[in-house]
Amino acid sequence: MEKIAKVTFCGGTGSVTGANFLLEVDGKKILVDCGLTQGMKLADDINWDPFPYDPKQIDILFITHAHVDHLGRVPKIVNDGFRGKIYSTEPTLGFAQPMLEDTAGILSQNKDLHLDKIYTPENIKLALSLWQGFKYHQTINITPNLEVSFLDAGHILGSAMVQFIFNGKKILFTGDLGNSPSPILPDTEKITDISYLIMESVYGDRNHESRDDRKRFLQETIQDNYKRKGTLIIPTFSLERSQELLFELDDMVTNDRIPIMPIFLDSPLAIRLTDVFKQYRNYFNETAQKAMTHEKYLFDFPGLHSTLKSEESRKIGDVPNPKIVIAGSGMSNGGRVVHHERHYLPDPNNTLLLTGYQAVGTPGRLIQEGVKTVRITGEDIVVRAHVVTITGYSGHKDSDGLIGFVEDSEDSLKKIFVVMGEPKSSMFLVQKLRDYLGLEAFAPEQGSSVDLVC
Repeated sequence: MEKIAKVTFCGGTGSVTGANFLLEVDGKKILVDCGLTQGMKLADDINWDPFPYDPKQIDILFITHAHVDHLGRVPKIVNDGFRGKIYSTEPTLGFAQPMLEDTAGILSQNKDLHLDKIYTPENIKLALSLWQGFKYHQTINITPNLEVSFLDAGHILGSAMVQFIFNGKKILFTGDLGNSPSPILPDTEKITDISYLIMESVYGDRNHESRDDRKRFLQETIQDNYKRKGTLIIPTFSLERSQELLFELDDMVTNDRIPIMPIFLDSPLAIRLTDVFKQYRNYFNETAQKAMTHEKYLFDFPGLHSTLKSEESRKIGDVPNPKIVIAGSGMSNGGRVVHHERHYLPDPNNTLLLTGYQAVGTPGRLIQEGVKTVRITGEDIVVRAHVVTITGYSGHKDSDGLIGFVEDSEDSLKKIFVVMGEPKSSMFLVQKLRDYLGLEAFAPEQGSSVDLVC
């Protein structure tokens, strides 16, 4: 007998960030992700509007992974009355506290919005008390007709696709899909027999460089900067991108492919998260696990300095060039990197290396698009430094990778809903899925709902 599941797209449509999807199934109200919408700022003002549902009525919140555009509004939903269960993988739970506490520290500086009343230590503590971690493939029974499990998305450590099996039919929310193969993570799992797919589309309209090319480009960028005796600034996301870059740099330094020079990891959050990484080595791929044998500190090599305190960060400017500075945030819309950019962007001997997605309107995107001046911490900064983009270090699948991912389940798929991308990226992927695979694909609008026949 056929049954109906209803999905409402409460966030993450028309935008890469702000993932928030409501699944109403078998008498349960279930959310997948509760993330921050990010543009010009770490968190746009829209994040503090009321939720389009009653948080008190939500039974379970599934978190796909620990980036703030997927879990950043958890304190708000708790503040607004949610008292259901929160489920994620074990590493995501391990990352949740440092990620939320860091976000709270940044957002509480905005006194106009009174966010310190939402991002309280009490709300974060309450959220964590509701939170339970699971292993990949561990079955979670919700009702007699509904079971759920996490599949490895290969995006960041602990990232997951959420697979619901309802009345024998599979409904899959991808979260963010990894740019496999990764230096440290297993590949994204293949999916089969999916009936309905809600999938990301960050790079739905373009492809990355190959793995070999990206490492060569990184090596060449470092060598060019070294010859100019400049500072190489790498804005990066504290979770995964920082650790992946360190893993690559470790290999280059150890094998004498780049000169030894001071390399600063100038991100307290990345340093804190790297300690969490050590607790979940069994989630790495085999190559990374072998490289991290014995008691060697994770991501450690000659020249690397971790600057935890702000006074240590300020002293980086006194260190003679050439040097490398890795600092958050990844889109230059907050964190310590903005102070380095203000200092180093005007000098043509320096280099700014962009390795991740730059959202529309962010300083990182404006610099990437070639502006000659950019506003950073209230000042107009002239951009004379070299600007290099390497997309191969993205944590997301590219357009061809997304199509290949869907192909494994094309015979069973009834409908695909393309979300978490800029409109042009989502629509390009929708058309590609229709033209290449002959599948019913749609880019839903914010607030719209669909019924899934199961």
